[in-house]
Amino acid sequence: MFFNSPRPSGRGGGIATVFRSTFKCKQILSLPSFSSFEMSLFELGHSPALLWAVIYRPPKFNKDFISDFSDFLIYFMPRYEQVLIIGDFNIHVCCPDKPLVKAFLDLIDSFNLTQSVAGPTHEHGHTLDLVLSYGVPVRELEICDAVFSDHLPVLFAIDLNYCLTAPCAAPRLCRVFNSSTFTQFSDFINGNLIIPDSTDTEELALHLHSTCQAAIDAVAPLRTRRPKTKLEPWLNEESRAARRECRRAERKWKKDKLQVSLQILKDSWHDYQKTVKNLKRNYFSNIIQSNCHKPHVLFKVIDSVLNVPQVACFESSPALCQKFLFFFNDKVLSTRAQILPPVYDFSVSRPCSAVFDQFECVSLSYCQEVVGRLNPSGSPNDAVPPRFLKEIFPVVGPFVLSIINSSLSSGLVPKMFKHAVVRPLIKRPGLDPTVFSNFRPISNLPFLSKVLEKIVYAQLLAFLDEHNILETFQSGFKTQHSTESALVKVLNDIFLATDSGNCVVLVLLDLTAAFDTVDHNILISRLEHWVGIRGIALEWFRSYLKDRSFCVKLGDAVSSSEPLVYGVPQGSVLGPLLFSLYLLPLGTILRNHSVSFHFYADDCQLYLPVNKMSSSVSTLLECLDDIKSWLAFNFLKLNEDKTEVIVFGDSVGSPSVDLGSLVHSNQKNILNLGIKMDPDLRFDSQIAAVIKSSFFHLRQLAKVKAFVSRQHFETLIHAFITSRLDYCNSLYLGVGESSINRLQMVQNAAARLLTGTRKYEHISPVLASLHWLPVHFRVHYKILLFVFKSLHGSAPSYLTDLLHWHTPTRSLRSANQFLLSVPRTKRKLRGDRAFAVAGPKLWNDLPLSIRQASTLSVFKSLLKTHLFSLAF
Repeated sequence: MFFNSPRPSGRGGGIATVFRSTFKCKQILSLPSFSSFEMSLFELGHSPALLWAVIYRPPKFNKDFISDFSDFLIYFMPRYEQVLIIGDFNIHVCCPDKPLVKAFLDLIDSFNLTQSVAGPTHEHGHTLDLVLSYGVPVRELEICDAVFSDHLPVLFAIDLNYCLTAPCAAPRLCRVFNSSTFTQFSDFINGNLIIPDSTDTEELALHLHSTCQAAIDAVAPLRTRRPKTKLEPWLNEESRAARRECRRAERKWKKDKLQVSLQILKDSWHDYQKTVKNLKRNYFSNIIQSNCHKPHVLFKVIDSVLNVPQVACFESSPALCQKFLFFFNDKVLSTRAQILPPVYDFSVSRPCSAVFDQFECVSLSYCQEVVGRLNPSGSPNDAVPPRFLKEIFPVVGPFVLSIINSSLSSGLVPKMFKHAVVRPLIKRPGLDPTVFSNFRPISNLPFLSKVLEKIVYAQLLAFLDEHNILETFQSGFKTQHSTESALVKVLNDIFLATDSGNCVVLVLLDLTAAFDTVDHNILISRLEHWVGIRGIALEWFRSYLKDRSFCVKLGDAVSSSEPLVYGVPQGSVLGPLLFSLYLLPLGTILRNHSVSFHFYADDCQLYLPVNKMSSSVSTLLECLDDIKSWLAFNFLKLNEDKTEVIVFGDSVGSPSVDLGSLVHSNQKNILNLGIKMDPDLRFDSQIAAVIKSSFFHLRQLAKVKAFVSRQHFETLIHAFITSRLDYCNSLYLGVGESSINRLQMVQNAAARLLTGTRKYEHISPVLASLHWLPVHFRVHYKILLFVFKSLHGSAPSYLTDLLHWHTPTRSLRSANQFLLSVPRTKRKLRGDRAFAVAGPKLWNDLPLSIRQASTLSVFKSLLKTHLFSLAF
């Protein structure tokens, strides 16, 4: 059998597709027309449906091909899980430096298409005939000899039954809670939990744990259950009843073969489908409504429904847990053993501006507020599951409060609060589960320990903020700070330096297991001499770090316990803050060398402008030597193999910048805080990655579109797609129009999927009806938000310092116009991209009513309306 797609105009030509009659193929006839190429489109009927496209592009140059082909992919790719595109493209993919080839390869890479033809397919030695696939493994590809054409035939095989099966769930011990559990537990606690006269923190914690353990064992004992594999969580008794009716009608029809019985079967089948569809809609609607502001929760739930969970397949046993325990422990010990501390004391010190010597006891209402805000995650050794503890907290709250206040006043942390249960989690699907280095240790601490840490964290952070002790250029784990604010600051400095004619050398340092190798004695000394923690407060931190331990748990199997003598506690509330304080002296070293820097947790960025005349980086090299010595003295291991260097400016790639010992680390592209950077800061690789990820999620979302309302589907679009377009989009100011258009292509595809708009219909009215700002204006919106927050004290101080109010030299009407001073730049395409220049320019162009907005919500509303009027 065959499909024929004749050429719409001219003589001869067209596309013919020949296939065996055993294949169930359905031709797609209602196709959008493209002037730059011909195509034949059909579905191969199996589950899931395979979209098959045969393409012919005439060899004559056509400026519209990339645009037309991208429109074709935008329209069809999100609708199919498996796509195969073959044909004669007349594009020399063997010559990737040509502009058309580069644009074409970037386009197919953005849509996650794999090009499988590696050899020449034309008699002149070029690769013109391509096999593009998505979700379909192409194997045994062979290029044969030509017989009657100047093109060589390409043969290959595909697997149509390419699917994954869900892993079998093993039996496990669990507790069953019902409506009467709360009452029974409360009665047991009220009769047995009596606050003892002793004020010993350890005794109080043990008494609460044993009493709650006895209560939970009495009202909800552990039972062995085999979880049911539930691939469709929306199914319930209503759907099962409808399915039983279908089976009953099917048996009746098979028995009597009457037409009326067949009609009853069809009606019952339609009722069953309608019931399931309504249940799906309700299931997804409830998830979206309850987690509309939690994209990570939406992603986790939707992904678990649409994809088979990837679980490492191995039998859990105490022996395996013990092997993981030794591996995780030996990794830290071997890392520290590789560090050679300098023979001299490289520590630096500074006088403390204030002293923090004791914690304040808290009230029951404050403690209950802290418990209510914490995520219900804890340890398997918790006597009461965290979710249930939140419910029964009014019953056990006074006893919990006595433990917390006793700990704060005595400076002692209960030992059971310091034991972590580690669960190995494979880093990503597809890795070999027999290799322990492919696993990440996920540490679970008792829930009550997190309550105690949260209270200590709040009091310590208030002290640090009041006396300005934290590192200004540390953006990790701080409110009002983010990876985007850090990158805005770094790139602002880079743009201004290159605008003045200098090059900028950026060095990214990588630390190996930095949180795990922290030395406790040095950390205590840092808290005492750098932060100013003394007295009972310092004793509390000593107790907090002392006698910590961990074990490994897989299923119901548990390893023995091992002491944790190094590192800040993983999975804790205080761990990230303590690590930031541990790094405090590093900022002093960098300032002494006049090297600019920025930290995000353990990610270190160092950058230094280099004059093109001298081209010397000796200052940076000396600084790096001191950093290495300081890191070694503090038992932090610098991974020099992963240190990356990139040079920005006119001399990029030329030997005029002598990098010295850093020359082997020089890179053309780097990944910095999740953003791919190139020497010209065009962000081509970053934008391609965003497009690729966005179209993957569009395909995923297309599967649930039929089961959710339009309002809820738009929420999913924003959570999965808009969030990716907006991530660090303030850095895109000044990039090429073609790059912005590629991002706009993603937003257009999302709008078409949401509204069902066809390819040949204009997208601007659709975006206007949805009230979606185009990508270009979303970039301006993000920058102006940073400006407003900086002017009103809601942004990092390093951004606030970049903006200055305009002060006229004489009395003018502009004095009361809330205008910002715009620094002068030498090179428009460079300096104008700096936040210190672009922010004031965009701000000054706003109407006065927007600049005068007093609150962030009012400013956002007015700004969106203003930009929307400009966009449409």
